[in-house]
Amino acid sequence: MAFEFLQPLDESFAEYVDALNSQTLGKKVLCHTKGDFPDLETASIAIIGVLDNRGQHDNKPSIHLNYIRKEFYGLYPGNWHKTIADLGNITAGESLQDTYYALKSIVGELVKSKIIPVILGGGHDLAYAIYRGYDRLEQMVNYVSIDSRFDFGKEDEAISSRSFLTRMIVEEPHNLFNYSNIGYQTYYNAQEEIDLVEKLYFDAYRLGEVCNDITIAEPVFRDADFVSIDMTAVKSSDSGNIVKFVPNGFDGKEICTLARYAGISDKVSSFGIFNHDDTRQESVLIAQVLWYFIEGVHYRSQEYPFGSREHYIKYIVPMEDEELVFFKSDRTERWWIEVPKGSVGNNKVKNTTLLPCSYKDYLSTCNNEVPERLWKAQRKNII
Repeated sequence: MAFEFLQPLDESFAEYVDALNSQTLGKKVLCHTKGDFPDLETASIAIIGVLDNRGQHDNKPSIHLNYIRKEFYGLYPGNWHKTIADLGNITAGESLQDTYYALKSIVGELVKSKIIPVILGGGHDLAYAIYRGYDRLEQMVNYVSIDSRFDFGKEDEAISSRSFLTRMIVEEPHNLFNYSNIGYQTYYNAQEEIDLVEKLYFDAYRLGEVCNDITIAEPVFRDADFVSIDMTAVKSSDSGNIVKFVPNGFDGKEICTLARYAGISDKVSSFGIFNHDDTRQESVLIAQVLWYFIEGVHYRSQEYPFGSREHYIKYIVPMEDEELVFFKSDRTERWWIEVPKGSVGNNKVKNTTLLPCSYKDYLSTCNNEVPERLWKAQRKNII
C-alpha cells in the first residue's frame, strides 16, 4: 500500500504538540505518530513532508521540516470544519526516482479518495512526481506554478528543480493539458523559453503584472488541478530567505493571497510548497501560506463543475462573427465565459463549455476584444 512509504513524526515533535494551547491547530490535526496512523475516513486535507532536496543540486541533500510544522501548528484555525491529517514524511529514497515513486503513489491514492494532499518539499522537481500521481486517474491536468522561472530544461538533461517542466511536457503519458505560470521574472528566463510558452498556448503572467492587479490570477487558479509554490518567487525581505538572496518577488501578503485563491478553487486537488531552505525565518511565512490555502479550502463555494444555473446571471455580448456568453455567480460574483463547442481531440478532456474568467474579460469583450484566455482555449481545442 502507498502509505507504507510514510514515516511517523518523531517523538520530540509529538511532545511539542502536547505542550501547545488546546485551541491551536496542533491540537486539532490528526498526526501520524509511532504506532498510530490517522483514520482517513473523515479527512479532507493531508499534509505530507518530503525530506529530499537532491533536485536542487545544493549542499543540503536532506531537510527535516520541523520548523514549518512547529510554526503552523502553533497558529489558531479559523472557523474550520474539515479534518486535517498530518501523515508524516517520505524520507529520501536510495535514488531520487525512488522518492518520486513514493510521492506519486501516495498522491494518486489521496486524490482518488478525494483528499487534498498538501506537500512540503524539498526541491520543486517534486512537482513532477505529484503530476505523475494523476496518471492513474486518466485525466488531463491543469498545472499552475507560482515561480520566477519556467523550469524548462533540455530533453536529455537530468531532472532537477530547474528542468522538470520539460519532462511533464514530453514524457508519456501526455496528461498535461495546460501550464500556467504566475510571477515569472523575464531576466531569469531565456527568450526562447518565453516564446515556447506562447507557442504552446500556455499562460504566463509577469511579476509586475500580477503585483499591479493580483485579481487577474484568480481565474487561473479556478481552472487548476495542481498548484505549486516555489519560495524563491518571494522576495527575501518578506520570506526571510537569506541563504539564496532574492531581491524581487512577491511580498508576504501577495503570496498568501495567491495561496488563498488556490484554496478557494473548487477544482484544485493538490498543493505544494517547494525550494525553501528549511530555516526558522522562512518557516514563519510558509506556515502562514499553508494556513491561507487551508482557509481557502474551507470557503469553497462548490461552483465547479457547473450544476444548476439558477444562481447565475447570463450576459450575451454580440461580436462581429459570433455571440459570446458570460455567466456571473450571484453568490461570489465570479465570472465564466462559454467556449463555443468544437471537436474533442483527446477523450480525456471533459466536455466542459465554461472557462473561468474575470469581470475585466467581460468588459474587454464589450469593447469587441476577444479575451486572451478564450483565444488560447480555442486554439487548444478544448471543446
